[in-house]
Amino acid sequence: MKRLEHLLEVWIFNSRWLLAPFYLGLVVAIGLLLVKFGAEFFHVVVHIFQLTESEVVLAILTLVDISLVANLLLIIIFSGYENFVSKIDTAGHVDRPEWMGKVDFSGLKLKLIASIVAISAIELLKAFVNVGNLGVTEISWHSPLAWKVVIHVVLIFSGVLFALMDRIAEGTHHVKHGTGSRDGE
Repeated sequence: MKRLEHLLEVWIFNSRWLLAPFYLGLVVAIGLLLVKFGAEFFHVVVHIFQLTESEVVLAILTLVDISLVANLLLIIIFSGYENFVSKIDTAGHVDRPEWMGKVDFSGLKLKLIASIVAISAIELLKAFVNVGNLGVTEISWHSPLAWKVVIHVVLIFSGVLFALMDRIAEGTHHVKHGTGSRDGE
C-alpha cells in the first residue's frame, strides 16, 4: 500500500509539467504582441505627418499598452513556471532579473494586479485623450468612459485589498512563529 501511495504522489508531483505548454503558449502570445506592436509602430511612422497630435498620443499609448501586457505575460511566465513547474537554470546569467526566483504566489498576485491597474490606467488615459471625439450627450453614467472609470477604481480597490490581506497574513505568520510582534516588527 505504501508503494502505491508513493507512485500516486510521484504521478501527482510530475503532473506539474502539464503546465509547461501553457507557459510556452504565453511565450508565443508575446511573439504575437510583438507582431501587433510592430504593425502599430509601422502605421504611426508611415502616417506621422497625416495624424493629428491626439492620434499620435493615442498610438503611443497603444504601444505602451501592448508593452505593459507583454511585461505582464513575462512576469506570469517566469513566476508561474518557477513557482509551479521547475526552477529556471540561468547559470548566474548577468541579465537574470533580480526578482526572478524570489516572487512567491503572494508577490505574483500583487505584481499582476499592479500591472492590470497600469494597463487599465493607460486605457483610461486613451479614452480621456479621445473624449473630444465624443458628443457631450454621450458622456453619462451609462457611457463607455464612465464604465472604464468605474472598472479602474474597482481594480485599484482590489489591488489595495490584496496588499492589505497579504500584509495581514504576513503579520499573522510572524506572530505565530515568534519572529516578530505586532508592536515592534
